[in-house]
Amino acid sequence: MASTLPTEPAHLGPVAGTLETNGRTSAAIYPLPDHLLDIPAWARRHRAEIRDALARFGVVLLRNITVDLDLFGQIVAAVGGDPLPYRDRSTPRSHVDGNIYTSTEYPADQRIPLHNENSYADVWPELLFFFCAAPAPHGGATPVADSRVVFDRIDTDIRTRFADGIVYTRTYRDELGLGWQEAFQTDSRSEVEEYCARHGQQCEWDGPILRTRFHRPTWRTDAASGSTVWFNQAHLFHVSALDEEIREALLLSYPDGDLPRNAYHGDGSPLAADDLERIDEVYRECALTIPWQRGDLMVVDNMVAAHGRMPYRGARRVLVAMT
Repeated sequence: MASTLPTEPAHLGPVAGTLETNGRTSAAIYPLPDHLLDIPAWARRHRAEIRDALARFGVVLLRNITVDLDLFGQIVAAVGGDPLPYRDRSTPRSHVDGNIYTSTEYPADQRIPLHNENSYADVWPELLFFFCAAPAPHGGATPVADSRVVFDRIDTDIRTRFADGIVYTRTYRDELGLGWQEAFQTDSRSEVEEYCARHGQQCEWDGPILRTRFHRPTWRTDAASGSTVWFNQAHLFHVSALDEEIREALLLSYPDGDLPRNAYHGDGSPLAADDLERIDEVYRECALTIPWQRGDLMVVDNMVAAHGRMPYRGARRVLVAMT
C-alpha cells in the first residue's frame, strides 16, 4: 500500500511537493500550480534540483501541465536536452513530431513487464519523458521500480547463473514482427552491417531475412550513485514472455534460435523459465504504480528506474521522448 509523506521543497520555489513510496520504490511528485505561466522557464530554472531528485528517487512526476505537444518538447529540452531518435527498435511506436513518439503500441489487454529502455543495447537513453495526453478510463498506468532495489532482491543463485551476461538473438522477417528496415530506420543493408559492427552485433543475411546476435551484461553500475542496477531485458526477449498461444504457434514454425527475438545465458545455454518468472515477480514486488492524470509528465532516470505498462480499456494516449 502506498503511503504519502508531505514535504515542503523550498528549493523548488512555489511548487508544493509530495513523496510517495511503497517502501521499495519512490517518486518525487510536484503538482504545478495553475498560476505557473512559463513551465519551460521554471524547468530550466530548477533543472539541477529536478536532476538531483531523479538521481535520488529515479522518478519525478510533474503534475498539472497543459496538454500541448510543443510545450512537452520544450520541457524535455529544458530538463534533458535535445530528444533522441528511437533507434535499434524492438517494439512498435508511431512517430508524432520531431523525436517524440507514442508509447509502445502493444495490445491494450496485455501487460508490458517492467524494464529499462534499450537495456539490451550497448547505448541507451539517460532520461525518459512520458507525457499523458489522455489517460485510459480503466487501467493503463506506467508502473516504475527502482533498479537498485531490484538487483538487491534478485535471488543470489539467480544472479550467479546470470553473471556471464545475456545473449540476445533477433530474426527480422517482413511478415513477422518488426522488419529490419523499421528496427534500424534504414533501407540500406550496408548501413545495417555498419551499425552492427559498431555496436558489437553479429549479423547475417538469408535472402530478405536478417539475423543478429549480441552479448550484453546482466547488470551495470549507476555512475551517479555507484550502485549496481539490474539492467537487461532477458525476461522480455525470452520466448516465455509471449502469450502461450502465440508462443506455441511460433515454436511449431521456427526453432527457438530463429524466433523474432529470444535470450540465452552468456554461454549460449537456455534460460530457465522459473528464473525469469522470479525476476518478473521481483519487479512486481518493487513496483510503484501512480495512476495517470491528464497533463502528467513523468521523468524517469533510465538507469535507476525500470518502467512498464498495465493493461487498459478505452482510449489512452501517452507520448514519449528520450534524451
